[in-house]
Amino acid sequence: MPRNEPTEVTEGWDGERSRRRRKAVRYGVPVAVAVVAAATMVPAFAGSGSPDLPKISAQDLIAKVAKSDVQQLSGTVRVTTDLGLPALPGAGGGAGGFGGAPDGGEKGGDGASASPQNKLMELASGAHTLRVAVDGPDKQRVSIVDKAAEYSLVHHGNELWAYDSGSNTAVHSTAPGSRSDKQHRAPEGLPKDLKGATPQDLAKQALEAAGDTTSVTVDGTAKVAGRDAYQLLIKPKQAGSTVGSIRVAVDAANGVPLKFTLTPKSGGAAAVDVGYTNVDFAKPAASTFDFTPPKGAKVVDGNKERATAQREHGKDAPSGKELAKDMGGLNVIGKGWTSIATIKGEGSGLPSGKDKGEGAGGDAAKFLDSIGDKVNGSFGSGRFFSTRLVNALITDNGTVYVGAVDKQTLINAANTAK
Repeated sequence: MPRNEPTEVTEGWDGERSRRRRKAVRYGVPVAVAVVAAATMVPAFAGSGSPDLPKISAQDLIAKVAKSDVQQLSGTVRVTTDLGLPALPGAGGGAGGFGGAPDGGEKGGDGASASPQNKLMELASGAHTLRVAVDGPDKQRVSIVDKAAEYSLVHHGNELWAYDSGSNTAVHSTAPGSRSDKQHRAPEGLPKDLKGATPQDLAKQALEAAGDTTSVTVDGTAKVAGRDAYQLLIKPKQAGSTVGSIRVAVDAANGVPLKFTLTPKSGGAAAVDVGYTNVDFAKPAASTFDFTPPKGAKVVDGNKERATAQREHGKDAPSGKELAKDMGGLNVIGKGWTSIATIKGEGSGLPSGKDKGEGAGGDAAKFLDSIGDKVNGSFGSGRFFSTRLVNALITDNGTVYVGAVDKQTLINAANTAK
């Protein structure tokens, strides 16, 4: 069989293919991150050797992903993120266990330790092992496995259970209507952002962003979780992007993305590495999606807790117009990989060097100086804050520029917008 050689496609795709891309991953596991790689983990995913597979073009491989309609699977996913975020004063070395507090206990409301929202930030840094199972759009289960505790999220029809073994707390939420409804709605306790912890979800986002600012090629083959896969290589064409490349391993048999690796332009370990270490496309056992709180567990009514929070804070929450006014208006400038979000400021901005005396203002200025660089341009002056992927420029008048772009691109944007 001929081996795959890089085949480039740089143009956008038509509406039918866009629809298929959305279809391909609509059954993604409802679990975090937003955004989610140590190089030492690669051998566990890659397996041994590169299989000989029929040659395929980048467009045909993208179409294969789009046509994939896998609705059932189970397996183990390794999620590793290394964004290079600075440590905050007073913060511990990690989440301190899935209980949400350093000792594994609760913090916040009655169900804070088991709240799905509280897991988002935990998946945004470090290494995590997930056990996932999917049986169509109404049955999903994901467990975040830690050495000291385990957190499980079980979605079955219009019910959602979230259980934290660290605090032995369970949160139960239901969607409006009865289980006999023909169309189930996901419970409100399931955050819309709880997608992105599987290769399918991350690959979808990357492919939807591809267009004339992107180079997409097929770059060889690999073994991932014991399965033959093609490697799809995505690279920004725009020089100002901090993204070096995105590599997606696509199952050669069914088109399911098995592994997603994002490497910064600066090099080093991957910033985001998400992949199956084992996967089975057979229908999971029905009992997988059953959940009964363990004996002695504290059970919290998620619907009531959410309603209470809305009553307590709803009257004080700013309206959409007020929030937009306070933020000075959120705007996005640029296109493709060098898009920059901006929030216009009208205040004094961040604490400056003249505030370095005693008190909170001085302490804040010293801390900001320790993690940010002073920058100047025709826009004036401000501070530049960097991670391995996302950077931000905050001017002295409080205007914010943030994106996955380098320092000069942010300065150029501020100079242009002055």
